[in-house]
Amino acid sequence: MKYSQFFAPTLRDDPADAEVISHKLLLRAGYIRRVTSGVYDFLPLGLLVMRRIEAVVREEMNAAGAQELLMPMVQPSELWQSSGRWEKYGPELLRFTDRHEHESCLGPTHEEVICDLVARELRSYKQMPLNLYQIQAKFRDEIRPRFGLLRGREFIMKDAYSFHATEEDLTREYQNMFATYQRIFTRLGLTFRAVEADTGSIGGNDSHEFHVLADSGEDLIAHCDGCEYAANVEKAVSVRGNPDGEAGALSEVSTPNASSVEDVTAFLKVDAAVLVKTLVYRVTGGELDEQIVAACVRGDDQLQEVKLIHAIDADAVEMADEAGIASVGGIGGFVGPAGISCKVLVDESLRGATGLVAGGNKHDVHVTGMDVARDVPTAIFADLRETRAGDKCGRCGGSMGLSRGIEVGQVFALGKRYTEPMKVRFHSQEGREETATMGCYGIGVSRLMAAIVEQCNDENGIAWPLDMAPFHVALIGMGKGDEVEQACAGLYKDLQAAGFDVLWDERNERPGVKFKDAELLGLPLQLVVGDRGLKEGVVELGARGGDRRAVPLNETVAGIVALAETLRGVGSGHGAGH
Repeated sequence: MKYSQFFAPTLRDDPADAEVISHKLLLRAGYIRRVTSGVYDFLPLGLLVMRRIEAVVREEMNAAGAQELLMPMVQPSELWQSSGRWEKYGPELLRFTDRHEHESCLGPTHEEVICDLVARELRSYKQMPLNLYQIQAKFRDEIRPRFGLLRGREFIMKDAYSFHATEEDLTREYQNMFATYQRIFTRLGLTFRAVEADTGSIGGNDSHEFHVLADSGEDLIAHCDGCEYAANVEKAVSVRGNPDGEAGALSEVSTPNASSVEDVTAFLKVDAAVLVKTLVYRVTGGELDEQIVAACVRGDDQLQEVKLIHAIDADAVEMADEAGIASVGGIGGFVGPAGISCKVLVDESLRGATGLVAGGNKHDVHVTGMDVARDVPTAIFADLRETRAGDKCGRCGGSMGLSRGIEVGQVFALGKRYTEPMKVRFHSQEGREETATMGCYGIGVSRLMAAIVEQCNDENGIAWPLDMAPFHVALIGMGKGDEVEQACAGLYKDLQAAGFDVLWDERNERPGVKFKDAELLGLPLQLVVGDRGLKEGVVELGARGGDRRAVPLNETVAGIVALAETLRGVGSGHGAGH
């Protein structure tokens, strides 16, 4: 492709609303353009990269035994009502009514649609295992779209769904997809980590997320330095010793105007670890629907709300208002677990702890000497706290660390979460009618584009891995003579025949502009053809960001092939584009 004929509008400066490096560079380099909040055009450069990512995903999914199909983005409400998610999914589900007053939604995921399809076609155990996938646009009405492609409302996703006659076969396919994802992200040139994850709104039994490690990641992942344990902080389990307080009788103490952890610990001259932080919530869903619950963690810990939701088997929780706190006998800022009339959950790190400080459920009053087992005998212990750096690993006793990650994929063992309500049934080998079990496996394809840029960039622009770049070679003509144009035309043809995609910059621009654009776009290989070099029978070639060297004109293609092999980190015999 000639640069002068290619639609790649670049920007000189970073857009004012772009916060992370991938958003800045993809806009500046002409890969994407904003349409509205969380929705983007993919320009030719962006689509070329998208297609390369999709090709890797397709190759690995097909090799793993999955079959590609395509399902509609518009989904009827009846399917979501059948699964029970029409109301539960929340405001991210964009619902609408058509001219016939029929309710539908834009699909954020396709469990309902695939179950409906398979339920109508499945008859025998002999038709399973079955793994079907698609690469398609999704829409989730995010409340705060941000970071460009990392947190959009409309995005491209690969979602796969497998169906099985037994739980054992589901486990086998879960492991198959886990290994497939590892191959995909490795081929994309990413530094990533698989972590145990919460199943979230998808539901199911087991789940792992795949995170690209990056400082801009919205997710916090915990990992052990002594074993392979790693998990999203929504799920991570770690160990802390009991706080060391002074045992004694439960006593009230005046704490005027001291309601925060910092104020109370300073006033009483105690460590935050012996303070019980009591948070009051109103519950949505489950047996405690619309009820008030209290959750307690140490003063130097943070409550992880996802863990609380699972502990009480609810759909969601939200902080209670003053009226809700008062309804169970508490006072805002001075709530404590002793004496309030609601279910109280206490973090496991406080089991057996004595000599604690807590709110006294009276204005400007706290209590000291608290023993949870003695003073809150109905308390339910559960893992509620968020793992902190330096905690001990619950599996090996090693030290836990924290890293930022961009979630780019997740695998779920759903079991019968959807197949039971949606009647995905089959006849077993013994002739009994049974319900299929199910897994689902997602990859954020458009998010992957941004994740690669987050890891592959420098001060001059994007630095694509060779096989992810929209063009492998930036062919830069330096001179106005016919000799330069003829040499470029010949090299352009020869490189394409050798399997390389080439962007030929034949524009009437200063050399500095051409080099700057090549660096910004992130094309991995640079080939410079100039008047002076041609007089000596040589051209210059090099990798982006590195030094260029002179090679004889008739050895140019061989030089590019060798340089491409070096960038791939593989031996000879592998051509570009394969």
